[in-house]
Amino acid sequence: MSTATGTPNGASKPGRDGDAPATATDAVLKPSGPLPEGSRTVRGVEFNEYRERGAGVTAEELVGGMARMGFQASAVADAVKIVEDMRTWHDPESGRGTTIFLGYTSNLISSGLRETIRYLVEHRHVSAVVTTAGGIEEDLIKCLAPTYLGEFTTPGAQLRAQGLNRIGNLIVPNSNYCAFEDWVIPILNRMLEEQEASKTRGDEEPLVWTPSKVIHRLGVEINDPSSVLYWAAKNQIPIFCPALTDGSLGDMLYFHTYRSSPLQLRIDIVEDIRRINTIAVRAKRAGMIILGGGVIKHHIANACLMRNGAEWAVYVNTAQEFDGSDAGARPDEAVSWGKIKAGGDTVKVYAEATVVFPLIVAATFAKQTPPSNTAPAEP
Repeated sequence: MSTATGTPNGASKPGRDGDAPATATDAVLKPSGPLPEGSRTVRGVEFNEYRERGAGVTAEELVGGMARMGFQASAVADAVKIVEDMRTWHDPESGRGTTIFLGYTSNLISSGLRETIRYLVEHRHVSAVVTTAGGIEEDLIKCLAPTYLGEFTTPGAQLRAQGLNRIGNLIVPNSNYCAFEDWVIPILNRMLEEQEASKTRGDEEPLVWTPSKVIHRLGVEINDPSSVLYWAAKNQIPIFCPALTDGSLGDMLYFHTYRSSPLQLRIDIVEDIRRINTIAVRAKRAGMIILGGGVIKHHIANACLMRNGAEWAVYVNTAQEFDGSDAGARPDEAVSWGKIKAGGDTVKVYAEATVVFPLIVAATFAKQTPPSNTAPAEP
């Protein structure tokens, strides 16, 4: 209680006129303790420095300037450092480089990030790839017909009536998938014939199709340098797709079972899990670059479990961890499973991949430097 002449119980008496209450000054002006050794000050990109030298800023310099910005800018700079370590490391005894696993979801192939991914495969900057069914078919379909820019807000019912499909703000006409069917069904027919001929001949090792073998064959058949699959087949970089039937390609395989009945194309997933795990086990060092989440993220991480974890990992996605999903999990959760080594160099960039991944590639793999020491997938 207060009185006419007193102050509320527990309150400090005000000082002289003009002085702030001691409780306020103590709270606001609390003395600072020492910062950890090596603490860096916050600083952004100084564009004036580049203006004064009369030259533009390179991607590497831009990212270098982002390192002390804070927030996701610093995470992007960390990703560049980790990727650079991945691509330049080599084993002094064998001369082999890092086995780099690249994973991406299908929407990124639907987008213009396809060209960035194709660049990495074309120039052998990665050792093995994991993607989803859409990451396979959309690459092939773009060789047959274009994808268009649209709007996120276009009503779905309107698009359905027009035979148009929306992927975010991208538009894919139904006619693209019709063209894909016309192209892929004859190939599936030939693959089935080869499968059955192998049985008829009584080959000691009869032909067994796997998702990676199917993808390799489609890359050969498309014969188009704009394609990720084309370069993967040409450079003998395996592309794994544990969810091969989860998309238009699955639709085509479904339709093919009716056309080819009673014979059916058989695709073995067990041979592929052995293949990707063996690549990981034989790696001198392993690095993971994962764009997105879901099956592509875990398939790579679980392969690295077979060698007690990867040395490096860069995640780029917008998923959060509070729901317990693997997509949202930070790298440290993978450490608990043995999928990333304790003490491994890792970062998660909370960003949409089309915004930041071209910048990461420009500052690492696309620099004007000698070729990387990335290890081939098959020793």
